[in-house]
Amino acid sequence: MAETETRTLTPGPRSDFTPAMNAVLPRRRSPAWTLANCLTYGRLVAVPVMVALLFWPESHTARWTALGVFVAAAITDYLDGYVARTYHQSSALGRMLDPIADKLLVSACLLMLTADHTIVGSNIWAAIVILCREVLVSGLREYLAELKVGVPVSKIAKWKTTVQLVALGFLVAGPAGETLLPGTEPIGLTLLWLAAALTLWTGWDYMRAGIKHVIDDPR
Repeated sequence: MAETETRTLTPGPRSDFTPAMNAVLPRRRSPAWTLANCLTYGRLVAVPVMVALLFWPESHTARWTALGVFVAAAITDYLDGYVARTYHQSSALGRMLDPIADKLLVSACLLMLTADHTIVGSNIWAAIVILCREVLVSGLREYLAELKVGVPVSKIAKWKTTVQLVALGFLVAGPAGETLLPGTEPIGLTLLWLAAALTLWTGWDYMRAGIKHVIDDPR
């Protein structure tokens, strides 16, 4: 009788069995592409578009289009902060880019309006005050950040931003706005001086905070 060969069955590698189902893990959206950050990106993109349109200051169509872009960008300045707070979308990237986008928008607008002679004469001093304050505050924030010191935005600073944006809106409309609302440019220039005054006030708050920490720093 032939001897029957017996084999002991042992479990083989995992491939011999039914593959285990992989747990499906939800993909986390990158914080770089939250709605709040996308609104900030939009404001950054609006800067070169508005600058390009203001290269044709005599064209009313270009002026109105530039105004539309500027107003949309100004609205996102409010919306991105609101969305970040309401939907918990605050991020380090957003906190870095938001003030940069604001300063680029205001600075580019002031430079183009000065270049096309919407802002002329002694009114240029108001633009200089605003630009110098932006440089000053940027430097102070960078220094205070190294000391891990935060300077909260005051209500006056928020009013300053609002007045500044409204003033620039009137000036961007410029000659085109005069056809619908006579006095558009004088209104814009008056508000620009008011914004410059508020700029000096808020700039002093930042300077005072910076000087205090420089004097108190033992190093």
